[in-house]
Amino acid sequence: MKDFVKILKYARPYRKAIIFAFVCLTLTSAINLILPLIVRNIINAVVVLKDNEVLNSLTRDVVVIILFQALLAVTHNYILGFVGHRMTADFRIEFFSHIQSLSLGFFQNRRVGEILSRMSNDISVIQNALVAIPMAVLRQTITLLGALAIIFYLNWKLTGLILLVLPPLMLFARLFGKRLRALSERVQDQMARAVVVLEEVVSSIKIVKSYTREPYERKRFSAEIETAFDDSVRKLKISSSFGPFVLCLTFLVSTLLIWYGGIQVMQGATTPGELAAFFLYGLIMAGPIGTFVRLYTQVQETLGAVRRVYEILDSKPTIVSPENPVRLKRIEGRIQFEDVSFAYQESSPVLTNVAFDIQPGETAALVGPSGAGKSTLIKLLHRFFDPTRGMVKVDGHDLRTLDLETYLSQVALVPQETLLFGGSVRENILYGRLDASDEELVEAAKNANAHEFIMRMEKGYDTLVGEKGVKLSGGERQRIAIARALLKNPRVLVLDEATSSLDNRSESLIQEALELLMTNRTTIIIAHRLSTVHNADKIIVLDKGCVVEMGKHQELIKNEKLYHTLYTMKMFEPQTPPPEEALDITSHGVN
Repeated sequence: MKDFVKILKYARPYRKAIIFAFVCLTLTSAINLILPLIVRNIINAVVVLKDNEVLNSLTRDVVVIILFQALLAVTHNYILGFVGHRMTADFRIEFFSHIQSLSLGFFQNRRVGEILSRMSNDISVIQNALVAIPMAVLRQTITLLGALAIIFYLNWKLTGLILLVLPPLMLFARLFGKRLRALSERVQDQMARAVVVLEEVVSSIKIVKSYTREPYERKRFSAEIETAFDDSVRKLKISSSFGPFVLCLTFLVSTLLIWYGGIQVMQGATTPGELAAFFLYGLIMAGPIGTFVRLYTQVQETLGAVRRVYEILDSKPTIVSPENPVRLKRIEGRIQFEDVSFAYQESSPVLTNVAFDIQPGETAALVGPSGAGKSTLIKLLHRFFDPTRGMVKVDGHDLRTLDLETYLSQVALVPQETLLFGGSVRENILYGRLDASDEELVEAAKNANAHEFIMRMEKGYDTLVGEKGVKLSGGERQRIAIARALLKNPRVLVLDEATSSLDNRSESLIQEALELLMTNRTTIIIAHRLSTVHNADKIIVLDKGCVVEMGKHQELIKNEKLYHTLYTMKMFEPQTPPPEEALDITSHGVN
């Protein structure tokens, strides 16, 4: 139950509303307990006293009480429903915030569909438990204990018959509750696997259609759903047997009560009204008893969902700012890698003893074959990961000592493959700096050679780009990403071949914009085409996670080592006069 108690913390901000609802609920339960006594008096007034005035008075009282009870019920139902939805919303927001706080390593070990399943399916299961289950337990407890006290007062012998039903119900609930919990977790896990398949297909729909793999994906998704269906049926077999079992016990006990109570009435030991009241209280008690068993099974299901959600909520980010971080309000841009080694897995080192120094305002290019470690260096520079050994320094400070938010606010990345958010062009560019003015927004777009094609769109800057920017071409998406970086006005700029998706005309214009942006800023270029690094102040050549060469273009050519080899693997683009301007080595395994 410790896991269940965890989610009750979301009720604390609304405890006043919950207390008021609890008062209304208590009054409602108390009225339910009073009604059978009034029925007893009505029956006695008719059968024993035969008093018409007493009958009329009691009937009026019943009408008033029922109306008052309805008002109380509406009140506590609305309050509890509102609080339940509010708590669920808070829960989802905390879950989302926590997901964002986790380090990149967490997401490399998790599939997106699994996270989405826990956000939607599991939290939906928990929603019922946040308020409904605790309040149902309180309501049924009041009803059960109150009814038990009254019937014990009315007739303790008949009370003993009712208590006979409790032990078998409790044993039944315990046996089946554990099985239900296990099956509920299996169903949720299986549905998560189905959501993973769905997410993969939707995000890769072009590949699916290109390879005509719709039947294959349908078969894969159907297999996951059918497995979830089989588990759900097993769960249903157990849960569906509970209701008839409780109903059977209820009718057996009720029959026994009528038989034994009838004998007592005939013997004069009790009145017909008392027997009727006792029978009504027996039915009232049957409700809480059955509800407790049903709630027990629901709690078992909920605990499975809580465990799955808190498996993520209990995860801690591995990359955090220190307790007393250094805040560099304006970094100069000196970057040092000092004897840096790194491995995603201990058995497979990615970087080994990497060391280089980039001065403020310099442009450095990272060159090397695929898998050399270029992208990993950029991840370490963003502190998505920490080095296994060595230090990454910015302006002489170990990156691990800096305030991460302040530092990253001065770093901009323009990736090769740009994925935009599904909002408008304006929102995507403003992501670089949310408080930028319209004039700054337009200027950034113009400098990125994006303003012209944006204005040709139906709604200009308010045009929706579609999920991941699907309505735009690759070059248009890239130019919006460059405009976003321009708007951020960073101190350190990282370009992952930022002009690779552009046509020749756009590339030349964007190259001019990037050259302006690179002025007086430290720039790191991940080079896939050597034509983009001729003018770099420093070219760092990587191979198998090690720095094997470093220098300017002409120096490295003269060395006739790896850089020279990559450079001489020429593959010329048509209609491009100087060969070095057309050299693209991505087709030769360089990344």
